[in-house]
Amino acid sequence: MNAGFLVLDKPEGITSHDLVARARRVLGTRKIGHAGTLDPMASGLMVLGIESATRLLDYIMQGKKRYLATVKVGVLTSTDDRQGEVIATDEVSAASMERALLHLNSMNGVIEQVPSSVSAIKVDGKRAYQRVRDGEKVELKARKVEIFRMEILQMRSDEIDLDITCSAGTYIRSIARDVGGHLISLRRIEASPFTLADACEISVESIISSASAISKVLPLRNLSVEEANALSFGKTIPSSGKVEASVAAISPSGELVAVIKDDGSSARPKAVFATRIGAI
Repeated sequence: MNAGFLVLDKPEGITSHDLVARARRVLGTRKIGHAGTLDPMASGLMVLGIESATRLLDYIMQGKKRYLATVKVGVLTSTDDRQGEVIATDEVSAASMERALLHLNSMNGVIEQVPSSVSAIKVDGKRAYQRVRDGEKVELKARKVEIFRMEILQMRSDEIDLDITCSAGTYIRSIARDVGGHLISLRRIEASPFTLADACEISVESIISSASAISKVLPLRNLSVEEANALSFGKTIPSSGKVEASVAAISPSGELVAVIKDDGSSARPKAVFATRIGAI
């Protein structure tokens, strides 16, 4: 089984765990991770790491996310989406829709956001959503996220369609809650560096190589055979002359050898992915 990434289009109605389980059955491996889940009611882009590429998921997860969302104003739910119980309602008027729009427009840039109480954030070792299911009251602390772009696509009497580009860790359900509503649809169309145009069926042939994927998010260093072999044994190599926290080190044959850290005097491997490349 080749290591690499699968880019999938998750349909509504199944969990992210269901999709990972399906990939494990089709590909015949247990070693599969993901770069961010989607709720069962949501659809769209999910990135899976296969075999040793699971060790690269942290780099992939940090990219921008883009969503198409529809918010229903005037109804709050226990989960901040259409699958929760209604906990409060308010009459929707032209004035309340205008307030919702003003609030949405104020969210551009770096903001303090309180995550949904049914998020996967751990509280004392236990997922917040599990605590809510167990009847506990969960209050999460606000955290900084960034909204790079918030475009209002369409408005109806009590609904707003949005196109949102945001940082990793942003909760779209929280945006809906904070304007006095809840999510009725959500589709992720980008998880940089991937878009839905990259989505394929689950198959070995669809796996994107680790070198190809990581080259989209990290600077590259092309190695000599000698350097590739040294890194494959966990040794340092001479510096490129640039101080860089993480660099993808690529063998002469185009294989990902390691992710390295260059401190300006030498480059050491942070994670090794290839064995000995060839004769020195």
